[in-house]
Amino acid sequence: MPSAKLDPIDRMILAELQADGRMTNVELARRVGISAPPCLRRVRTLEEAGYIRGYHARVDARELGFEVHVFAMVRLHRQNEADLKAFEDRCRAWSLVRECHMLNGEIDFILKCTAPDLSSFQRFLTEELLAADNVASVKTSLVIRCAKDEPGVPFDVMEERYRKEP
Repeated sequence: MPSAKLDPIDRMILAELQADGRMTNVELARRVGISAPPCLRRVRTLEEAGYIRGYHARVDARELGFEVHVFAMVRLHRQNEADLKAFEDRCRAWSLVRECHMLNGEIDFILKCTAPDLSSFQRFLTEELLAADNVASVKTSLVIRCAKDEPGVPFDVMEERYRKEP
C-alpha cells in the first residue's frame, strides 16, 4: 500500500495512533469518525503493510539513570556496500547505539548513543567503536540539553500537500 493509496481516514488513524498508541479501537474509531469494526480492519491492514511497525512506551531516559546522550560522527576507511552493511550490522549489535544513519558528505554515519554515565560511553567509544574494523575516525558531541524530541512524522504537513493536489 504505497502512501499515495492512503486515504484521509488512514492518515488520520496513523496520526492518532502516533500521538497515543494505547487508545482503544473504539476511541480511535470515534476520533476518526468511523465505526469500530472497519477501524480495526484498517489498523490491521496498516500494520500488515508496514506503515505501523510497532507500539512502544516513550520512557524518560534521564529518569531511568541514562544521563549521557552523544552524537558520534563516524568516518570509514572503505565505503563499498559490503563494508557499509558490515558497519550497520555492528551498530545494530551495540546497545548504546540507539540510532544509526548513513550520511553523504565527509561523515559516513551519525550515531545517537545513550549511556548511564560518561565513563560507560568512553569505554564503548574506546573499546568498541574506535576498535571496530574499518572505522577511520570518530568525532563526538555531547548533548547538553534537548529542546525537542518528537517521534514519528509531521502528518499536518502531509495533509497540506494532499489538499493542494488536484
